[in-house]
Amino acid sequence: MAWIVLIFAGLLEIVWAIGLKYTHGFTRLTPSLITIAAMVVSMVLLAHAMKTLPAGTAYAVWTGIGAVGAAVMGMVLLGESTNIMRILSLCLIVAGILGLKFSSH
Repeated sequence: MAWIVLIFAGLLEIVWAIGLKYTHGFTRLTPSLITIAAMVVSMVLLAHAMKTLPAGTAYAVWTGIGAVGAAVMGMVLLGESTNIMRILSLCLIVAGILGLKFSSH
């Protein structure tokens, strides 16, 4: 169950990371409220997952999901670069996340 909670925490990290772009420095109310809510809930879920998962593993997986998700969403929503080196680098992060998941007790 902790892994499912951690995945949701990571997905919310993507929401707030991309949401930051839409807040325009927290000058737009609705995107700012959504971003702040996603930050808070993401942190609460991460803390809950860390009750049973190793802290280093949980944090690395959480940030990995957020980093890969934010980069992919940046490509899809914001027109960021999709060159092969960037995509291969994201694949390496995913491999690291999977390695941490399958090597934790």
